Amino acid sequence: MVTNNVVDLRSDTVTKPSEAMRGAMAAAEVDDDVLGADPTAHRFEAEMARIMGKEAALFVPSGTMANLISVLVHCDVRGSEVILGDNSHIHIYENGGISTIGGVHPKTVRNNPDGTMDIDRIVAAIRHPDGALYYPTTRLICLENTHANCGGKCLSAEYTDEVGEVVKSHGLKLHIDGARIFNASVALGVPVHRLVKAADSVSVCLSKGLGAPVGSVLVGSTAFIDKAKILRKTLGGGMRQVGILCAAAYVAVRDTVGKLADDHRKAKVLADGLRKIKYFRVDSASVETNMVFFDIVDSRISPDKLCQVLEQRNVLAMPASSKSMRLVIHYQISDSDIQYALTCVEKAAEEILTGSKKFEHLTNGTTRNSYGH
Repeated sequence: MVTNNVVDLRSDTVTKPSEAMRGAMAAAEVDDDVLGADPTAHRFEAEMARIMGKEAALFVPSGTMANLISVLVHCDVRGSEVILGDNSHIHIYENGGISTIGGVHPKTVRNNPDGTMDIDRIVAAIRHPDGALYYPTTRLICLENTHANCGGKCLSAEYTDEVGEVVKSHGLKLHIDGARIFNASVALGVPVHRLVKAADSVSVCLSKGLGAPVGSVLVGSTAFIDKAKILRKTLGGGMRQVGILCAAAYVAVRDTVGKLADDHRKAKVLADGLRKIKYFRVDSASVETNMVFFDIVDSRISPDKLCQVLEQRNVLAMPASSKSMRLVIHYQISDSDIQYALTCVEKAAEEILTGSKKFEHLTNGTTRNSYGH
């Protein structure tokens, strides 16, 4: 059984812009945004600031740039230190930009399976001023919501508030990598502005689950955004008629947030189906949003092999590790796509086990991963 349609489960970054997005892009009123004159960018940024409950917003080309700008604004003295999760996107997947470009030292705290960091461990990681002669100066704490490497787990408003209290009591700042913050909002049933109330800045990716073709948005105080705008230009992120992209992003926020709950439902269906296949192990109860991680329990089946065979059936996936896979749902994945993928995954595993010699050339000791998508 092979479908002519590609079922792309590599990431929620693979979505194609909808007809409504394309129409909005074609009709967008634009001007030079570097000169501060693009009206569509202005409207979109104002709307995102309102939705997120912050004073101002700034459209940027990517989530990596959004996070980098945020860290550099808050840690504007070289030799500053940021506390962040050891399994966080900023620490693992963003080329070490905070260090190589910003001169900011990362102090990692272990991420728990639910994406949190223990509050006492965060407090213990904060440098005491008496050690300023020897240590970097702690200036920032970063959280990630949802937490991708922890299975798309959601951080509660209460937990974020607790970290916010630590931040206030120590005179620090709090940044939230909210690449999938709308997924967290929908899954928790909590307005997105409430989830980020304690944060001094938030990055929101528009090209993941929301489905816009390009971009992220930064939100924070007016003073923060004024500094962020300068850094965006420094990093090469100042673009001209950016309203074309903001128009698509506006439609993505307007039309796709309401579809995220269905993505989460489909992820549960996918996890439940994988749990019934004897070659895999998945904790379907741990699936909170649109990501499904599963372990391969038969050592003869490698993630690389499985991806290769699935691709022959027009199902695209990516390994998460040498023994696990990650599948991500987005609004362009249908219920029938889920059922087709489940059938293909089981048949692919069986094909590998019955014809293992055929796939020996695929085992080269390396495993691709999802590269932070």
